[in-house]
Amino acid sequence: MDFMGDRATLLETGRFVQRLTADVADAISSAEAADNVDGAGGGGSADSVETAGAEARHRRAAESGDTASMSVLGALMLRRGDLAGAEPYLRAATAEGDRAAANNLGVLLHQRGYADEAAGWWRIAAVAGSAAAAHALGRHFRERGDEPAAEYWLRQSAEQGHALGAYALADLLEHRSDVGAERWLRAAAEQGHREAAYRLARALERRAAEEARAGGDVGLVLGRTQDAVQVRTPHLRAGQSGAGGGDAVPAAVSGAPGAPAASGAGDGAGGPAAGARASGVLALEDGGDGGELSALDEAAQWYRQAAARGHRRAALHLGAILEKRGELKEAGRWYLTSAKDGEARAACALGFLLRDAGDEESAAVWWLRAAQDGDGNAANALGALHAARGEQQTAERWYRAAMDAGDVNGAYNLGLLCAAQDRTPQAEQWYRRAAYAGHREAANALAVLLLQAGDATGAEPWFSKAAEAGSVDAAFNLGILHAGRDDDPTALTWYERAAAAGHTEAALQVGIALLRDGDEQAAERHLRCAAGGGSAEAAFRLATVLDSRQPPPGPPALGEPMAEKSECEEWYERAAEQGHRRAQVRVGMLAAARGDTADAARWYREAAEAGSRNGAFNLGLLLAREGNEREAALWWARAARAGHGRAALRLALLAARRGELTEGQRWCARAVELGPAEVAERAARLRDVLHQELTA
Repeated sequence: MDFMGDRATLLETGRFVQRLTADVADAISSAEAADNVDGAGGGGSADSVETAGAEARHRRAAESGDTASMSVLGALMLRRGDLAGAEPYLRAATAEGDRAAANNLGVLLHQRGYADEAAGWWRIAAVAGSAAAAHALGRHFRERGDEPAAEYWLRQSAEQGHALGAYALADLLEHRSDVGAERWLRAAAEQGHREAAYRLARALERRAAEEARAGGDVGLVLGRTQDAVQVRTPHLRAGQSGAGGGDAVPAAVSGAPGAPAASGAGDGAGGPAAGARASGVLALEDGGDGGELSALDEAAQWYRQAAARGHRRAALHLGAILEKRGELKEAGRWYLTSAKDGEARAACALGFLLRDAGDEESAAVWWLRAAQDGDGNAANALGALHAARGEQQTAERWYRAAMDAGDVNGAYNLGLLCAAQDRTPQAEQWYRRAAYAGHREAANALAVLLLQAGDATGAEPWFSKAAEAGSVDAAFNLGILHAGRDDDPTALTWYERAAAAGHTEAALQVGIALLRDGDEQAAERHLRCAAGGGSAEAAFRLATVLDSRQPPPGPPALGEPMAEKSECEEWYERAAEQGHRRAQVRVGMLAAARGDTADAARWYREAAEAGSRNGAFNLGLLLAREGNEREAALWWARAARAGHGRAALRLALLAARRGELTEGQRWCARAVELGPAEVAERAARLRDVLHQELTA
C-alpha cells in the first residue's frame, strides 16, 4: 500500500492530473466532509447532498483513476446505504493512500459487522491524521471496555479539533469523574455540538447549586406545589407553659392530612414536599454581581445555544432558569418550544405558568398533553384542578394515573382525597402505600391519622421515619408527642431540629422553653425567628421580653416631645394586628399611657369583642372615666361572666351606689369567688356592709 499522507501533500506530488484541478478541489472538499462519517453512523451535522451532475462527474473521474473522486463517490454511496456499490471505490481509494476512504471503509465494515477489520482501517486512517477515524477507533475500544486505548485515540481526535471526538472524550472522563471532562465538553460545544452544550450547561448549573448551598444562598427549587383538597387539621396541646403566667400554647399537629398535596416525584425519596413543576429542573437565583459571568449565567447561555439547535431538554432547563428570574414570557416561549418537540415536563411546566397567569383552561390542556405522555406531575396537577372544582371522581382518576406513572405523590394525593371525604380506612391505605415508597409527608400524615385514632404507639415510628427523611412537620409533631408525655428534654430536641429548618411554631416552642429556663438571649433569637415567620404569639412574647428590659418611664416633663415607639411596642402592635388579644390589650394600655384614649379604646374594643376579659374590663374603665357608666357596666358584666374578679367588684360598687343592694351582693359573691385575694377581701367587706343594710 502506498504511503498515506495528508491529501494536500499528495496533491503537491503531481499524482493528480492538473486538467482536473477544479474537480479535484471539489473532490477534496467533499472527501473532507466524508471524513466526518464516524463508526456509529454519524453524529455531526449533515453535509450538503451532491447533485446528480456532480456525482456523475465524480463517477467519470473515478473510472479514469482519480483517487479523490473514488473517495467522494464511495462516501456518497455509503451515506445513502449502497454498501456493495461503495466498497470497491473506497478500497481503491484507500489503496491509493486516501485516509478519508480508509475511515469510511472502516465505517462500511463496521456496519456489516466486521468490527475488528473496521478497527484496522480506522487505525491506519488515524495514524495518517484522520480525526474522525481516531474518534471511531476510540469508540470501538470503549465498547470493548479498553478505556486506556479509548482515551488515547479519543484524545488524538479531540486535540485535532474534532467535535465528536471531544464530546466522546468528555463522556469517558465524566464517567470516571475526571475533572478534565468540562474542558472537552466546552471544546465540543464551541464547535456546535448541541448535546455537549447541554451537558456543559448541566455541569455549570450543578456547580452553581453547590456554590449556592455552600454560601447558604440557595434560591432554587425544583418545583411547584400543586393545590389540593383541604381537610380540617387536628390540634394538640404542646404541653408548654407560657412565659409570664399565660396559658399553655396550643400547637397544631403539623402537616396533618389535608395539608396541600405535593406534586412531582422529588418527594417520593424524601425530597421537598413541593414537587417539581418540571421534575429534576434546577432554577437557581443568579449569584452574579456584574463583570465576569456567574456559573448560572454561563449555563443559561449554553442551554440557549443547545435549545436553538433543537435540544428540547435544554429548552426546558432554560425555561426554568428564566422563570426563576421572572422572565415569564421568555420562559413560556422556551417551554412551548420544548413541549412542541415532545418534552412532557416542559408541557407540565407550561401548564403551571399558564395557571399562574390565570388561564386554567389552557393550563389543563397542556397538563393533559403531558399526562398522556406519562408525566406524573401533570397528572397530579390535573387531579388537584378537578378536586378544587369538586369533581372528586375525575380527580381520583388522575391521581391514579400519576401513581401508575411512577409518581408516589399520586398515592399521597389519593390519601388526601379520601381523608377529605371522611373515608379514613382508604386514606390510611394510600398513606401507607406512599409512606412505604419513601414519601415523607405521607408518613407524617399517616402518623397523624393514627394519632387521631388514639394509636400514639403506632404513630411514633412513622413520625420518626418522616422526620429522619427530612420532614420538618414530623419533627415538630414528635416534639408535641413527647411534650404530651412530659418528656420535655426529648420534646425540646425535636422542636430545635424543626426550628433549625425554619418551622415557625417549633421556634416559638423552643423560645418558650428557653424563657422558662431563664436563657433570655437564646429565647429572644428563637422568638425573633418565629415572629418573623408570622407567629403572633411569638411577636407578643418577644415584645414582653424586650419590655421587661426597659426602665420604668419617668414623670412627663412640661413641653417634652412625644417619645418614638420602642421596638417592644412595634412587636406588640404587630401581634395585635394579627389578632392576638393580649397584645391588643397591651397596645391599648400603652396608648392610654400616652393619652391617646381613642386609640386605646379601639384596641380594647377589638380585644373585648374577640373574647378578652381584660380588654372588656379596661374598656369599661375608659368608658367610665368618660362618664358612660351604662356601656361600661355592659363590658364589666361581660368581663365578670368570663371570670374577671375586678370587673365583678366594679359592678358590685356600681349597684351599691344605685341602691340595688341585692344585685350588689350577687356581684360581691362573684368577686369573692373569682379573686384575686385583694379583690376577694374588699368584696367580702362590701358584701357584709350590704347585708347589714338589707337586714337593718
